[in-house]
Amino acid sequence: MLTAFVRRLAVAALLLAPLAAGASPTTADVLAQALSHAAPKANPKVLALASQALTCVQRTMPTNTLSVIDYSLPSTTPRLWVFQLGQQPRLLFHERVAHGRNSGDNMATRFSNQPGSLMSSLGTFVTDGTYTGHNGYSLRLKGIDGRFNDRAEERAIVIHGANYVSEAFAQSQGRLGRSWGCPAVRAGVAHKLIDAIADHSVVFAYYPDQAWLQASKLLGDCGGGDEALSSR
Repeated sequence: MLTAFVRRLAVAALLLAPLAAGASPTTADVLAQALSHAAPKANPKVLALASQALTCVQRTMPTNTLSVIDYSLPSTTPRLWVFQLGQQPRLLFHERVAHGRNSGDNMATRFSNQPGSLMSSLGTFVTDGTYTGHNGYSLRLKGIDGRFNDRAEERAIVIHGANYVSEAFAQSQGRLGRSWGCPAVRAGVAHKLIDAIADHSVVFAYYPDQAWLQASKLLGDCGGGDEALSSR
């Protein structure tokens, strides 16, 4: 019998394949195909999982944009895709994004929800307002994926600009600079990107972590996310 993890990956792999005769695509199926068309360089399996999580969020909250971070890619590679949603989703940004200092060097391999870990967190987040702080213009993230990211606010996990996210830094160091767990983006695009996703937006952070893939309710029956959203 297939495990839940294997089943989910199998389903994700099929989303971009032609539908069987007579089969009806789900909302997540259709969205995943549209996102893959808009961003052909993104992993379709990751987009399929992001689409599943997004459809769960949309049960209780309208959404305008979806941001997908693929932490399985090196930090030197653009691994953040931001999509404008609608009947015809379109790609707004494709950018580099930093991971937490203790998550790894060029490759992120460790993730945590614990304060003081200086690691990135996985899972589904919703944007929760902008402010200007010591990292400049920033966007709060509220984690709605249970024990994997529900302490994001406590940890001050936000999207902000950083000078260590740049082509020059990547070429000189062989990696981007690292944050204290925040998905930092290059300073020159931060304000525009944050404004684009500040309202009714979902951020999905992926890594092939089996514990998260197996346990996240937002990748399964959608349970748990509703309660987190209702507390906003």
